Amino acid sequence: MRAPLCLLLLVAHAVDMLALNRRKKQVGTGLGGNCTGCVICSEENGCSTCQQRLFLFIRRDGIRQYGKCVHDCPPGYFGVRGQEVNRCKKCGATCESCFSQDFCIRCKRLFYLYKGKCLSTCPLGTVAHQSTWECQEECEPGPWGSWSPCSHNGKTCGSAWGVETRVRGASRAGTEEAATCRVLSESRKCPIQRHCPGERNPSQKKGRKDGRLRRDRKLDSKLDVRPQRPPA
Repeated sequence: MRAPLCLLLLVAHAVDMLALNRRKKQVGTGLGGNCTGCVICSEENGCSTCQQRLFLFIRRDGIRQYGKCVHDCPPGYFGVRGQEVNRCKKCGATCESCFSQDFCIRCKRLFYLYKGKCLSTCPLGTVAHQSTWECQEECEPGPWGSWSPCSHNGKTCGSAWGVETRVRGASRAGTEEAATCRVLSESRKCPIQRHCPGERNPSQKKGRKDGRLRRDRKLDSKLDVRPQRPPA
């Protein structure tokens, strides 16, 4: 009587262990993924609570959802840390990769990235770049350049006053950006403080001319001999 009872108990225990192993295998390889990093894990829904510093990623399949604990959220999601659980949240509908709900890093096809937003067309004052699918500012001027030599009618000598100019171009090195950026320039009046090579200073010319006139007058005064009156 005892032998059949013991045999029956052994068979029942073997059946229970087989069912338990089957459930563990379903949890490890099923749609819910494995329970690595989980604190609470179920056969039907996978992980519901993760270990510290891990993110809970919920994957939906129709009306069912399955949880998995990950170190980094997959593309199209961003991590949000909370007091009880860290979660992976989905980016915006037009965003392929994002840093947060309000700041996109890369947009989906046919959308342009501009200041963290995904736009169908670039706003005014920007240029759409097909290679990077980004909207960039039309013009970002660089620093002012040096003043040009002071000149007058294309000459840097021979006049009292001239004009010097400096320009301010695009700060970007790319040809596409530079082509859309208007070059700024400004001019100012400047003194020309040197004379052309071989040309005498006008003040020196005048001084030498005045000196010749004085010498000529002295010579004329010496040669001026007036006739004397005959004695009475």
